[in-house]
Amino acid sequence: MEDRGLVSVIMPAYNSEVFITESIQSVIRQTYPNWELLIIDDASSDTTKQIVQKFSSEDERIKLLKNSTNAGTHHSRNKGIKAASGNFIAFLDADDQWKPQKLEKQLKVLSKPNVAACFSSYELINEKGASLQKKIQALPVLDYDKLLKANYVGNLTGIYNVSILGKVYCPDIPKRQDWALWLKVIEEGGPIEGIAESLAVYRIRKNSISTNKLEMLKYNFKVYHSVLKYGFFHSIWRMLIFLNEQFFVKSKQVRAISNEK
Repeated sequence: MEDRGLVSVIMPAYNSEVFITESIQSVIRQTYPNWELLIIDDASSDTTKQIVQKFSSEDERIKLLKNSTNAGTHHSRNKGIKAASGNFIAFLDADDQWKPQKLEKQLKVLSKPNVAACFSSYELINEKGASLQKKIQALPVLDYDKLLKANYVGNLTGIYNVSILGKVYCPDIPKRQDWALWLKVIEEGGPIEGIAESLAVYRIRKNSISTNKLEMLKYNFKVYHSVLKYGFFHSIWRMLIFLNEQFFVKSKQVRAISNEK
């Protein structure tokens, strides 16, 4: 297999002892072997750190970074990005999983001229790991205007080319910072390519922002108003566009796996 460069995988982790072993193993199982996994323990009070230390002692590609106090996902992701040595940066949370050919297939896409980033479709499981028989279908191409309407990038599927973009960091907001990061990626590198095949598995957790709609709306407004610096009324207008896109347009990207041929 052609070596296309080192991929730095950024994994923030907080009290993730129940799920993190599966997440780490999904990286170890990648058919593309040239990666480093940077796991940032956000001052966990469970055995997360000990689990990671065991893996890092067995595989030098796995590295543990530690926050002295609980600082949040955005801080942990940025700490990982800063420490990354890779030609590419990808993201995986400590309760999600990758399919084995995820990196291999995405790096083939990124080998095309002027392709700075890509993402893919992904499947949904519940908190216990059972399939919900649903797939979030990636758009073939995603530009800035479309992403501004709603977040179409599953962060666990996104990967960007550092040699083209440099390191792109998350803004200093507790939630929805991944959406703002991909907006910056597209702003600097142009439209990104979507892979139709499902290459990752996202776990729906109780009380997560994906299940708390009011929380999602609050932080969406922060992206428009605080990160993108839109005025108050412009941000309200963007929120109305978002609501239409999220509930009447983006919802069409959810496909029933059992109905696919």
